[in-house]
Amino acid sequence: MSQPVNKPSAKKPYSSQLRAAQARATRRAIVDAAARLFTEQGYGATTVDAIAKTAGVSRKTVFASVGGKAQALKLAIDWAIVGDDEPVPLLERPVVRAGMAEPGARQMIAAYARSTTELGARIAPLIAVAEAAAGADAEIRAMSADGNAQRLRGMTVFARALADRSALRPGLTVSEAADILWLLGGPAVYHRFVIEQGWPAQRFEEWLRDALTGLLIDPGYQP
Repeated sequence: MSQPVNKPSAKKPYSSQLRAAQARATRRAIVDAAARLFTEQGYGATTVDAIAKTAGVSRKTVFASVGGKAQALKLAIDWAIVGDDEPVPLLERPVVRAGMAEPGARQMIAAYARSTTELGARIAPLIAVAEAAAGADAEIRAMSADGNAQRLRGMTVFARALADRSALRPGLTVSEAADILWLLGGPAVYHRFVIEQGWPAQRFEEWLRDALTGLLIDPGYQP
C-alpha cells in the first residue's frame, strides 16, 4: 500500500510581506546612514564600509539593497525631496496638488515659497554634497544634471499654470518664468541664505514669496 505524499504547505502570505517590510527597513537604514555620513564628512570621504557599519549591516547588504555609494546618494536626495520613500512622484503629492489648486496666482506663489522652504531644510545639504562631488565623479554629475532637468520641468508646469491664470507680467514668457522659479527656488539659494548666512527659515520664505511675486506677477493682476 502506497504511502500518502506529503505536499509542502503553501507559504503564508504574511511571510513575503514580512520579508518585504524587512528589506524596506534595511534599505531605509542604509540610505539614512549614507545621508548622515555624506553631510557630515562629504561624499569622497564616505566609504561603503562606513555606510555599512553605521547602518548595522554588511558591505554586501549595502550593494544588494541600494547598489553602491552613488545610488545611496541618489536615493537620499529623492527621498528628501518628497519626504519619504513612498513611490509617489512629487507633482502628485498632496502639498503640491494643493498649491497648484490655489484660486489665485499670489496664493500659489505663497504656497510654493512655503513648500520650498520646508523642502530646502531636507534637501539643501545633500544637494551641496552632490555638487561638490560632481566635478570628480561622472555618475554624480549625470545625476545632478538629471535632477536639475526634472526640477525645471516641474517649474515649467507651475509657470504654465500661472500663465493660464493670465497672471504673468507683460512680456514674460512661460519659459522665462520657469527659469526664475527654478533659480530662486533652488536648494542652492536656500543653502546660501539659511545655512550659510543664518537667515531664519520664516524670513527666507517671506523673501522668496515677495521676490517671486514681484518678478513674475503682473501688478494689475486680479485673482
